[in-house]
Amino acid sequence: MINVASLKVDGKACLGVRVELPDSPPLLLVIAEKGFVMCGFLNVDAAERLGVAAAVVSGVRSFEDVLNAQVKAATSKARSQGVEAGMKGAEALKHMF
Repeated sequence: MINVASLKVDGKACLGVRVELPDSPPLLLVIAEKGFVMCGFLNVDAAERLGVAAAVVSGVRSFEDVLNAQVKAATSKARSQGVEAGMKGAEALKHMF
């Protein structure tokens, strides 16, 4: 099952995507205007090669978890927007509007 939801971060709209996978935690992605925060299922190295602003969080099972989890890694484009490892997912998204 795929769930798409409208989320608010700092009063701004984001798009949340949750994909249920068999025998596994869900794949989660929260998309802002200029980048996104993704769960560990998605590959930060591929995002870097594609030149997109992306940050990775892990151990998440819900959109709320993505927003509250600490960023583990970020692409160079995300870092140029102010995203840093250790900040929460919601804070990273604020830099991606």
